[in-house]
Amino acid sequence: MQTSFTIQTSGPGLYEFTRDVAAWVHGTGLLTLFIRHTSASLLIQENADPEVRSDLTAYFHRLVPPSTDPSMQYLTHTYEGPDDMPAHIKAAMMPVSLSIPVSDGRLGLGTWQGIYVFEHRERPHRREVIAHMGP
Repeated sequence: MQTSFTIQTSGPGLYEFTRDVAAWVHGTGLLTLFIRHTSASLLIQENADPEVRSDLTAYFHRLVPPSTDPSMQYLTHTYEGPDDMPAHIKAAMMPVSLSIPVSDGRLGLGTWQGIYVFEHRERPHRREVIAHMGP
């Protein structure tokens, strides 16, 4: 069983889509999620306190700043703007797929866990996540 989820982003940050996934799954098995992009990631992260999401965004911006930052002058892939190559670096550091157990139609997430697209680009995007539910 497969489907896809489209997540609209409006700049860097974490965009939760747990409810969409939870509404789709059924039965018991293993859910695999895969994002079809090279400048965004997937994360399972806390969904109770929004400061966690803003702190993660700020941390990764500090860790991998735009190519206009003097510390990033070595970058050569800058055709799509100063956030392009840093977005690829961030995506290389974080997961692009997730595996989540499903039991009796319920995601096996912890109490405060949610499923997120972590957008690394400045401009809005429509991100596609493929979902596969298997035995």
